[in-house]
Amino acid sequence: MNVDADRSALAARDCLAAAAREAGALTLGFFRLGAATSAEVQSKFGGSPVTEADLAADALLNRRLREAFPDAGWLSEETADDAERLERRSLLVVDPIDGTRAFVTGDPRWAVSAALVVDGRPVAGVVHAPALDETYAAARGGGATFNEAPIAVAGAYDPRRFSAAGPKPILEAMGARLGATVDIAPRVPSLAYRLCLVVRGAIHFAVAGANSHDWDIAAADLLLEEAGARLTGGSGERLLYNTRHIRRGALLGVPEPLALRLLEAFRAAAGV
Repeated sequence: MNVDADRSALAARDCLAAAAREAGALTLGFFRLGAATSAEVQSKFGGSPVTEADLAADALLNRRLREAFPDAGWLSEETADDAERLERRSLLVVDPIDGTRAFVTGDPRWAVSAALVVDGRPVAGVVHAPALDETYAAARGGGATFNEAPIAVAGAYDPRRFSAAGPKPILEAMGARLGATVDIAPRVPSLAYRLCLVVRGAIHFAVAGANSHDWDIAAADLLLEEAGARLTGGSGERLLYNTRHIRRGALLGVPEPLALRLLEAFRAAAGV
């Protein structure tokens, strides 16, 4: 990116962060730590829950971000997908509450996720976990931050022992393939937040099972990249966004120093 583009990405990041924090404050009004939410809960097609807090946060983000980025298309978990977005060079990708089941039951590990995609790749992204008071933000070429402090993944690892989060069968199969011990973290209900644990070094790598969607991963994808990691499927290539297909196969979030070794094990374990 040139200097002007870098400044544009940083400004976009800051705008996304402000909107995510505002949406987070709104949703916190319905959240009850360790108890059921005060929000009305309904079931979407397929049985997944949606609350009045999801819908209110989605409407807030739509207002704030579409005003800030009038030329961008819109893709959100809580808004009907409009194929018109495919004609746009830029796209806002939003999940107002990633981890709604956690939100409903009083588990604090849920997040507001927002990204700006340009030409198929995110250029700014934010994952804000309001109940944990954690904010992860990134701008293309500007690095990644955790609560405004720069972060990057570690460069050295013990090849005999890893920590990870994701589907237990895949992680156990990866450990067997690697000939290493994999310490599996308790289930993290928000996929965006799970990937952010790699960004700040709380775990070595993360796996997403099949059927995640672009709104779950777009912001975390850039966070990983700017912190020295990558989010990928079996090909090992970076993901592309703003296509007709928004549902993903199994994915691996992995630091670059581990990518070659773990990708082989991931392909075999996940069957991709």
